[in-house]
Amino acid sequence: MQDLHGYIRYRFRSDDDDVDVLLEGEADWVRSIVSELGLSKVGWAMPMAVDSTSLSNSGFASDISMPEEKPKDMGPEPDPSRIPVIRRPIGELDLAAKLVEVGLEQPIRPTADQLREQLQDIEEPQPAQGPMVKDPMAEAWLKELLRIAVRNHGVTAITTETIALAASDYLGDREGMELELFLEAMFRSGKLVKVHGGDNTGWGPSPAWLASGL
Repeated sequence: MQDLHGYIRYRFRSDDDDVDVLLEGEADWVRSIVSELGLSKVGWAMPMAVDSTSLSNSGFASDISMPEEKPKDMGPEPDPSRIPVIRRPIGELDLAAKLVEVGLEQPIRPTADQLREQLQDIEEPQPAQGPMVKDPMAEAWLKELLRIAVRNHGVTAITTETIALAASDYLGDREGMELELFLEAMFRSGKLVKVHGGDNTGWGPSPAWLASGL
């Protein structure tokens, strides 16, 4: 507390002795009262005025020197005239064309035939493992199908109908409601993500499941 100046607060509390002392005021006045009470070696104090010496939690003052001059490496002064001004009516931005200009083409959603053809070209995967697995080979083939959709075509989800047309026989001949229930169960176990869009529901792999070897 000896290092403090300006307006400060002193606090001492002892639950055992039922003592609670709170003093606020100029540092010299607070120190004198604390000394009269015999509390110089207990309690804690902190600055309250904006110009007071900063105090850490340990009770020791710390000197913080603020730079008086601007840093030398600020770079050139900003020139607003060099910032291009682009005005267009709301809704007239062709986002797809702009993406193509910078080399980011919009992904083209694959057809079921394309997915099936690429699925036929890969080796048979190892059966899925784990306590939540109901059909090891069906889950393994579904992972490969969704891996193709994500990595080869850049889409994050494909519809139930596309999955059925591309890989129904790989998924235990599941289709319709049976396939929906199979996908829903994998969604609930955290292996798939569900995407709602219009009349169709899309299914995509969760990143952790796709990257895992299970």
